[in-house]
Amino acid sequence: MAEALYLLPLRRSSVDPGELADLAAYLRDVSRSLPVVVADGSPAEVRARHAAAWGPGVRTVVVGHAPPGANGKVVGVRAGLAATTHPLVVVADDDVRYDHAALDRVLAALDGADLVVPQNVFVPRPWHARWDTARTLVNRAFGHDYGGTVAFRRTALGPAGYDAGVLFENLELERTVRARGGRVVHVLDLVVARRPPDVGRFAEQRVRQAYDSFAQPPRLLTELALAPVLAAAAVAARRAAPRPRRLGRAAAGTVLAGAVLVAEAGRRRGGGAGHFPPTAALWAPAWVLERAVCVWLAVARRLGGGMPYAGTRLRCAAHTVAELRARAGAPTAGTGC
Repeated sequence: MAEALYLLPLRRSSVDPGELADLAAYLRDVSRSLPVVVADGSPAEVRARHAAAWGPGVRTVVVGHAPPGANGKVVGVRAGLAATTHPLVVVADDDVRYDHAALDRVLAALDGADLVVPQNVFVPRPWHARWDTARTLVNRAFGHDYGGTVAFRRTALGPAGYDAGVLFENLELERTVRARGGRVVHVLDLVVARRPPDVGRFAEQRVRQAYDSFAQPPRLLTELALAPVLAAAAVAARRAAPRPRRLGRAAAGTVLAGAVLVAEAGRRRGGGAGHFPPTAALWAPAWVLERAVCVWLAVARRLGGGMPYAGTRLRCAAHTVAELRARAGAPTAGTGC
């Protein structure tokens, strides 16, 4: 499709030969359907190896160092947009793996929308991917998930693009489109594969993902209540008196069993049962316990000035739609909220 572009923001400090070979093969395959641009902020020697791996069919746009207080992914997206003119843009992280049918469908969905958000599913599914899938299912139960890829009309963002001074860049992008009067569509049954991170990266993401809840105050308050409720239930469950002990066990069981039921509702919503295995919801209690702890660690990060991210620190998770409207569409890197 001549009017569409596949844009991959990338920034790596070193080369993993296996990961590079997999990504290069994927990008060459995508380039058979769409022009592919990699906005590469890696060091020069790493960037050269990247470009050599994916060959002449993939264009590389050189991205400079992200300024302090800026999200490097957004800096890359903005650089890629500045270097191209295609009216339709698919932005994807380096772990996203579209097939051609999904690419066709996400672009077709832009006929009735300004921003389209597919559903990511981890392929393959090691234990930590199943753990993180529970978060996806809970998100689906209450609305939709935020994955690693979107498609949008260039006109939906306007010349200023979207703010690079935020941690939750996908939500910032969506709210920027809404603030400009655009239509956002989450397609729950448009499933796009995503490679899971390694275990180390998975562990690093726990607090960062919890920090995203600062952009969603009702969710943040709910998550902050988890640890006190579960702690009180645990204390009561250890009491000698039978009644407090029963109440404590019942309270803890209700929270954890409720998490499974909520996740299962998310699994079944929007055709998800065909893409998430029947056991996926059983990981929800583990995720709830994780979030009960990590959201308080995120609060500590907030009080300490923000969340460390790729060599910088980001305090703002994402701006509200009202804030973006008030700013009249002139976002710059490093703005707080």
